[in-house]
Amino acid sequence: MNLLPSFRTPELSPELNMGPRFALDGRVCIAANRWGARRAVGLFFGAISRLGDGLFWYALMAMLAVIGGERGRLAALHMALTGLTALLLYRLLKRWTRRPRPYRVCPGVIAHVPPLDEFSFPSGHTLQAVSFSIVAISWFPSLAPLLVSFTVLIAASRVILGLHYPSDVLAAIGIGCGLGTASLYLMPWLTMVVA
Repeated sequence: MNLLPSFRTPELSPELNMGPRFALDGRVCIAANRWGARRAVGLFFGAISRLGDGLFWYALMAMLAVIGGERGRLAALHMALTGLTALLLYRLLKRWTRRPRPYRVCPGVIAHVPPLDEFSFPSGHTLQAVSFSIVAISWFPSLAPLLVSFTVLIAASRVILGLHYPSDVLAAIGIGCGLGTASLYLMPWLTMVVA
């Protein structure tokens, strides 16, 4: 008896019939989602996604503020301001693009965890993770191995769990890199205001 959900081919989905780029996006999404149907994989990436909801980042900011001295407090403030900007940006983009999540339109894809909102593009989890990581690593480079690894896992989890297409994640990586990098240029202004 097969305990995995049955998967249909994506031919009927309007999302995937918009050209080869979208078809590839859907095929990768289906393959990753099938892998996520394995209990251990689903539980692992579900936990990663849950941590990426904010818990990990808020804990990191609190830790930096408490044990990092003045530098840690500035880093936490920098992360918080960047995170707020990322939140506003991805909510605006989601309302503008209104791309349905893959589990809604892509046959064979199921949501392994409930989504936080309705739309797919871009991945807010990934955008936040990338921008937070860039900021935190600029203040504390020794955090790079942990944060880069966690950010990669968050990005992968969004596709594996059926909540985003690979293109949602790739776009979020680009936007997050841009936002995080732009915030670094504002860092001197931040330190002047706080000092």
